[in-house]
Amino acid sequence: MSIAIAYSKSLTGLQTVDVRVEADLANGLPNFSIVGLPSTAVREARERVRAAIQNAGFEFPARRVTVNLAPADLPKDSGRFDLAIALAILAAARHLPAQCLADKVFAAELSLTGELLAIRAGFAWGLSALKDPRPALFVLPKANGPELALLGQTPRLVCASTLREVHQQLTHPGASWPSLYDWVQQHSGAQPTAPETVGPRKPGPLSSKPRDPWSEVLGQAQAKRAATVAAAGGHSLLLFGPPGIGKSMIASRLTSLMPALDHQQSSELAAIQSLDGQPVDLGWSLPPYRAPHHSTPARAIVGGGTPIRPGEVSLAHHGVLFLDELPEFSRDALEALREPLETGEIRISRVRDRLVLPARPLMVAAMNPCPCGYYGVLQAARRCRCTPEQVVRYRARLSGPLLDRFDLVVSMDVPDLQATASGTGQNNTQTMAESVLKARHWARHRQQGVNASLSRQTLEDLGVISPAADTLLNQVARQRAWSARVVDRLRRVALTVADLDDSGFVSDLHMAQAIDLRRALDLPDALAHE
Repeated sequence: MSIAIAYSKSLTGLQTVDVRVEADLANGLPNFSIVGLPSTAVREARERVRAAIQNAGFEFPARRVTVNLAPADLPKDSGRFDLAIALAILAAARHLPAQCLADKVFAAELSLTGELLAIRAGFAWGLSALKDPRPALFVLPKANGPELALLGQTPRLVCASTLREVHQQLTHPGASWPSLYDWVQQHSGAQPTAPETVGPRKPGPLSSKPRDPWSEVLGQAQAKRAATVAAAGGHSLLLFGPPGIGKSMIASRLTSLMPALDHQQSSELAAIQSLDGQPVDLGWSLPPYRAPHHSTPARAIVGGGTPIRPGEVSLAHHGVLFLDELPEFSRDALEALREPLETGEIRISRVRDRLVLPARPLMVAAMNPCPCGYYGVLQAARRCRCTPEQVVRYRARLSGPLLDRFDLVVSMDVPDLQATASGTGQNNTQTMAESVLKARHWARHRQQGVNASLSRQTLEDLGVISPAADTLLNQVARQRAWSARVVDRLRRVALTVADLDDSGFVSDLHMAQAIDLRRALDLPDALAHE
């Protein structure tokens, strides 16, 4: 009886788990079995590995071959274990020394010809694997090189293109493995780059005259101000108004105000996109923008499936998640967003899998004031046809706890186009982006994060809110019957307003501006009592 052990890693969410690949050759009728809770894709590795070994020039052992993937209670999926299985069988059959597998981790799918194929979620696998403190060498396919090279110039990530090449490297201890980073640099002609600093993004002009996205939004000064506050402090925003006045335009332009992601943020986002099967390229420092349709089910919003894939709320991490026609989304989808809006992460539980994925997007939503869209709109060409009961029922589709999680709620009306078309004033992209960057610098130096992520205790310890501002907030909160959650969130909004004003202290004027950006959903007394 001969036995050999190779090592690989299973990817569960954004975390990798060590897997021992044990190959045992025993006497008996020729047979090849894989145990250890393998999925269908892993069980099918028997045919891939057998053909790859033979086509690489080796003889597949005509014995009873048993491969165990330990730990046995961990589900194994995808073809990333193929290379480790093949090498363990070759070592057990004495085609290579078993000890050369001890300090290496293998992850690659095999083709029938013995070529190493790219693994799914390669960036997420590599990012998590590099956190392993043990001095192991990670052998991966060259096909995953472009995305893994973004992790930087690390000698621990090496590459190969065929099973035969891996065998030759293992049987010649003096041979140096080609680094994935160096291989990509040599074959692409350009060095992979990663984000270095956080600053405003400067997209190239599409014509001789640079495009200014925010100058295209005419009027809506309060909505633009709310967008600036939201981008500066990471505050959730609800745009409230009739159709066709620019709610979607404002939401789609919010990422142009946000600074480029730093290396850690880009890595987190790229790992989530890799887990979803998306390619990772050199544009990975741009904040994402996701706008799912209102018919999107709850599972696609928060994540799920088999294997579990990230949902829209995770794919918008460090970017913007825009929900247009908010009341039209299913109740399950909206209520599932309450947890990530509060904690910045989403927990997905299944019978066998329990994953925690980061989910800290800037939530932006838009809704009409009533089913027809024109309730309370004074300058609209159409009049509202809805009854008071229909208006109340329409707004009741959004639960109180969900509305409490919107820091800013802005009412938008039909703009006077003749008055606003003459100039943009200070509401242009460059000026707004510079204001956002300045406010984020204040927050970074004060608490190492955006204001929306501040805890109540940290905010109290900072002592940056004046007694007059607190008194004003408490008076308005009692009048409006606001919850404690709304009060806490308005304190953070007021701090962002102060940062935009180049002040490190929240005055009653800053608090009044924050309160003014949260009034829009208060129903008129006459309507509320009908």
